[in-house]
Amino acid sequence: MQSGRIIKALSGFYYVESEEKIYQCRARGKFRKNDQTPLVGDFCEFSIENEVEGYILKLLPRKNALVRPPICNVDQALLVFSAKEPDLNTLLLNRFLILIEHLHIEPLICISKMDLAVQKDVHQLMFPYEAAGYRVYYVSAQENQGIEEIKHLFKKKVTVITGQSGVGKSSLLNALDIHLNIETNEISKALGRGKHTTRHVELLKMYDGYVADTPGFSSLELTMEPIELAHSYHDFEELSQLCKFRGCLHDSEPYCAVKEAVTDERISQERYEDYLSFLKETKALKEKKYG
Repeated sequence: MQSGRIIKALSGFYYVESEEKIYQCRARGKFRKNDQTPLVGDFCEFSIENEVEGYILKLLPRKNALVRPPICNVDQALLVFSAKEPDLNTLLLNRFLILIEHLHIEPLICISKMDLAVQKDVHQLMFPYEAAGYRVYYVSAQENQGIEEIKHLFKKKVTVITGQSGVGKSSLLNALDIHLNIETNEISKALGRGKHTTRHVELLKMYDGYVADTPGFSSLELTMEPIELAHSYHDFEELSQLCKFRGCLHDSEPYCAVKEAVTDERISQERYEDYLSFLKETKALKEKKYG
């Protein structure tokens, strides 16, 4: 029996890397019985049937797991949002940040297609995020702008690259490594969003780390408790220590440090209003679940 990491899942096969070799494996039936599904990123124990094939026997504990895209044991997420075509969607960015931080994955914000935008306007739009402590990178795959600055981010990390469809994730990966040649499609101007060019999840070795190219998607359901939502933004969680009431949801409660920060413009009004809409959503989901 050997141990390794699943680096690709495709058509019922799992490709496990172990000691710099790749083995094509199937999962034993017991995983289905136990309602377990191996994911890309899983560390596992497997048996070798011949030189290149085997069976996954056991999955080791995960530190986190994403549902869409299906991947686990992620260190950081590069959230790619375009400055133009499609326009920068801060509501969706805020939703991504909540999900990623809730899973204790470090978010890195990457604004693509900077060659199509007025740079001053984009930097102004992203100022509240930088002020909140998020790392923001501005790139253009077309003009090779900012590409060198993000290469060092991948060292010794498992990084998932994700974001709204059509923002240029595959183009970004191709700019990072010209040998990838990942398929890209033009934006569908009629729909205002991109076609899904990535059809499976795979860990790619890049700059002494692993990078996951994942299917693009444009919506996320916040399946978490309201109090978990209140702690999902790192700056909200830090300020919540100063709230008068334990378990403060930063909504109608008095003496709330988050609301005070909004009033003082230390937290942007837009981010806070998006948070309130997400809070309403989580409460509605909880009521629907428990009646």
